[in-house]
This record gives sequence, C-alpha cells and structure tokens, in this order.
Amino acid sequence: MHDKIMKIRHAKITDAQQICDLVNYYAEQDLMLHRSLESIYAAVRGFVVAEDDDGSLLGCVGLDVFWSDSAEIRSLAVAESAKGQDVGTSLVRECINDAIALGLPKIFAMTYEKTFFERLGFQQVDIKNLPEKVWRECLEWYDRGHRHETAMIYQIDGQ
Repeated sequence: MHDKIMKIRHAKITDAQQICDLVNYYAEQDLMLHRSLESIYAAVRGFVVAEDDDGSLLGCVGLDVFWSDSAEIRSLAVAESAKGQDVGTSLVRECINDAIALGLPKIFAMTYEKTFFERLGFQQVDIKNLPEKVWRECLEWYDRGHRHETAMIYQIDGQ
C-alpha cells in the first residue's frame, strides 16, 4: 500500500457540492454554521481544498476578506476519513499565506477547536475585539441556545 499524496489548491466550481456536503455534515452536528450551495458558489474564490491523489475532497476552508485589515477563516472542515493527517493544519496555513499575499495584517476565526488554532499561532481574544457584525451574529447564535465559540486572532508579522 502506498501513502496517498495530499494536494492543497484553490477551489473550483466543480468542488462546490462536495464543499457544501462536507460543511453541512458538521453543521448537522452543531459544530459549524450551515452553508447553502448558493453561498458556496458565491464564495468559491475564497475556498481552499485538500484533495487526495484520486481527487477525493479531504477538507476545505474559506478565507473571507472582511475589511481592509482582516479576513475570517470560515467553514474549516476535514473529512472523517482524513482526520489526524494534518489536513486542517495545511488548509489554515494556506489561508495564512493567502492573507499575507493580500497584505492583510490579521486573520481571525470563531472556533470550538481552540487548541488546534493555538498550535498554529492564533491567540484567544475577547469576541468584542472582532468586527461588530461578527460578534453580533455570534451572540444571536448563542441566544438561540448554541454554545459559544472562541474568538481567535492570528497577527501577521511585518504588517
């Protein structure tokens, strides 16, 4: 048996359905927000995917530019079959590289996986340090009975 090779690349239109299915698999477990297929198509340019050497989608993540000074990492999802293979780490690192290329000074994430993001250099911050639109949405989600995510920020050196 040979080791499979993982390729990280920007998403294509043909990835949209698989991205939607993967994200909503976790959304059904209340681990992230649902995304419609329409919203995936609209944001497909901001998605990065990991694929196996046979073309199977191993994971996805979206980088959503929020304003001139920040972008949000959204919809980070790794297929159950690919857990523990550094798929999530590779995807987030690619988002960091994209943010650097765009000239952004910071990126942020709202997550239930605080330790994962800390290992990648993110620091926990008070949710009120994020753009108001983000924390207002999070508080509405919390008011509907969902648990609170942790606000995390990654400061890009030299920006």
